[in-house]
Amino acid sequence: MDFTLTEEQQMIQAAARDFAQSAIAPIAAEHDVSGEFPSATIAQMGELGLMGIEVPESYGGAGMDPICYALALIEISAADASHGTIMSVNNTLYCHGILKFGTEEQKQKYVVPVASGQAIGAYALTEPQSGSDASNMRMRAVKSADGSHYVLNGKKSWITSGPVARYVMVFAMTDPEQGARGVTAFLVDTEKPGFSRGKSEPKLGIRASATCEIEFEDYQVAVEDRLGDEGQGFKIAMGVLDAGRIGIAAQATGIARAAYEASVEYARERKAFGRSIGEFQMTQAKIADMRTRLEAAYQLTLRAAWGKMNAKASGERYTLNASMAKLYASETAMFVTHSALQIHGGMGYSKELPVERYFRDAKITEIYEGTSEIQRMLISRLETGLR
Repeated sequence: MDFTLTEEQQMIQAAARDFAQSAIAPIAAEHDVSGEFPSATIAQMGELGLMGIEVPESYGGAGMDPICYALALIEISAADASHGTIMSVNNTLYCHGILKFGTEEQKQKYVVPVASGQAIGAYALTEPQSGSDASNMRMRAVKSADGSHYVLNGKKSWITSGPVARYVMVFAMTDPEQGARGVTAFLVDTEKPGFSRGKSEPKLGIRASATCEIEFEDYQVAVEDRLGDEGQGFKIAMGVLDAGRIGIAAQATGIARAAYEASVEYARERKAFGRSIGEFQMTQAKIADMRTRLEAAYQLTLRAAWGKMNAKASGERYTLNASMAKLYASETAMFVTHSALQIHGGMGYSKELPVERYFRDAKITEIYEGTSEIQRMLISRLETGLR
């Protein structure tokens, strides 16, 4: 097999790395402490094409392939996972879903400004009482008597970029008796009446990635802003999450790589008993395990991205590869960042070094866009055919 990256893939990887290390890494700790959304650097990412990497140029994007996206996201996340989260949601959960299921008018209205970095997009599936269980969704969308619009009422929670998003892909029940088959997707403008933002979440990690509740009270959304057909929402949500999980795998791989590289450097420089700690077998074992798992996570992530790229022609789902990559990379991020803390000792526990931030940021990758438990369930069901 040929694992050589194309010239375009190498180019986006290098460009993302240069920008991440020069513009993002120096401000990451400050934004982690303050929790302030990094508007300036996110705007620059838009100008560089990083907020819509796979989006065709005709819709404001960079027109590159899924491998380019994964490589760029790894580089951004290695500098700061919060920037990686914002980038991931914009590219996959938001833009990808509209490109796949939207009309031409919807692509022009809702993708162009977001992919070009002029606006931020968000994805709203989770509710206070329902995450993976979409059939328990309480958000309602009722069609008007004249059939021209829907009226949305309800609350969504844990919405990444919710405090700053201009446009949101929202999922609501149009036919509660049908359970998951009664879910419909809508595209909403947060500047219209009936939309409000609730409390921002005080998170353990990815603190500069703004997250909040959003609420709809008699919000009117035109029929032409419905994404897909009525009852197609759950299918859209799950299809979008396939792409999103590749993004989380890339994010986790980036976090793990940053922690690993910091550990290698520290193992060379830190002295104990007259020797570099990297000369001790226990440290060597940690470095070896970290590197091996990191490489496996990287390869699984690129394999899933390759599957997504091929799926554009074949129409096949790439759920299995996306779930395996997300599961393994997220658990690798936790393993590597934990090992990094151990190698750094007391300094790893201090905010003077970024290792403790890597550790905090890594945890969310095992939770959002499908927990590790959900990924294991999906993988098993796909392999056995049993429910």
